[in-house]
Amino acid sequence: MKKILLFFVSICLYQIVPAQDFAQWRGPGRTGVYNETGLLDKWPENGPKLLWSVENLYKGYSSVSVANNTIYFTGIDNTKDVLIAVDINGTIKWQTPYGRAREKGYPDSRSTPTVENDKAYVSSGQGDIACINAITGEIIWTIKAIEEYQGSIGRWGIAESLLIVDDKLIYTTGGYQTNMIALNKNTGETIWTSESIKENPSYSSPLLIEEGNKRLIVSVTPNYIIGVTPDKGEIIWKFDIRSYAGERRKNQTNTPLYHNNGLYITSGYNHKSVKLNLNENWESVSLAWVDSVLDVHHGGVVLVDGHIYGSNWINNGQGNWCCINWETGEMKYETKWKTKGSIISAEGKLYCYEEKTGFLALVNANPEKFDIISSFKIPLGTGPHWSHPVIHNGILYIRHMDALMAFDIKKK
Repeated sequence: MKKILLFFVSICLYQIVPAQDFAQWRGPGRTGVYNETGLLDKWPENGPKLLWSVENLYKGYSSVSVANNTIYFTGIDNTKDVLIAVDINGTIKWQTPYGRAREKGYPDSRSTPTVENDKAYVSSGQGDIACINAITGEIIWTIKAIEEYQGSIGRWGIAESLLIVDDKLIYTTGGYQTNMIALNKNTGETIWTSESIKENPSYSSPLLIEEGNKRLIVSVTPNYIIGVTPDKGEIIWKFDIRSYAGERRKNQTNTPLYHNNGLYITSGYNHKSVKLNLNENWESVSLAWVDSVLDVHHGGVVLVDGHIYGSNWINNGQGNWCCINWETGEMKYETKWKTKGSIISAEGKLYCYEEKTGFLALVNANPEKFDIISSFKIPLGTGPHWSHPVIHNGILYIRHMDALMAFDIKKK
């Protein structure tokens, strides 16, 4: 009788435990590759069906995070960065100012929210961090991280999307006191601070890599790639990329790409890209190869079937679409289409979103050629198309500065 009672109690407990809801910059593992199935293999001539749109939003370049049946993103309202929540039918739920915006040099918000269950985490253009109730929009805690940890800010402000590792919220302060901090994600209290390597933050976001029992936070500063232990914040290696990538402007803009004990780091402005090999224990790195073709401005890359796809930088307004081999760095193609932009992937296809005129293309991930299946022009919004696309439950979300659109890309 006791066994039967325990069985029913366990069933009831299982039914009331809430599902884990998590969303972050560039999707699962920050890879830009979305684990979606049942998507359209081809789009109608004028693009997939537009389910809904919202216009006249606070402007920003951040991408969206989708969790709790809600779309989260950031915008700017005069001198404040704002976290915006829109329901899955396109109705604004709430808008919460949370930190000081960057007041010059592309001030519009860039931090994509990191959402874990009922909490959303954001950073502002001037270095404020906030934990916000993802259901109600109320601020739980906030901290002026740059002042608190004597951090520094680069020429274009802060563009970091915060990283969660267990109970820790990871943020790159830069400066002479520390380079990276871990805060208790529930309270904002300090868990650890790393040593300082006397570098500004870059314009990229850190990455947690995991393999078996090995774990490491990887990040990029203007001059270095660093490996940081998640538990104690020890910088166990740093790799100076200046002699390989070049020193021009030192604008590091993309989250590193990890695969099979390798790290790929790319940034525009005529920087060369590098691939590093981690040693067996991840306690050091060595150079694998250098590539001069695929220097991505800030549109990210994806790895599909052993090949890296993205767009390169020719100048601030131009770039081509490229494919290189993961193992060797060999160029497979470099093709002109519109101009450079951002890229994500799902079901073995590429979603290429060019930044100037807003064309979005569905492309086969074919290392032999830039193989466009369908394309259409994003109809709403103003300014450059810098926000990366996001796919969630068969819906393609496109944020274009002051507009948000939801397109149905599910097969019928």
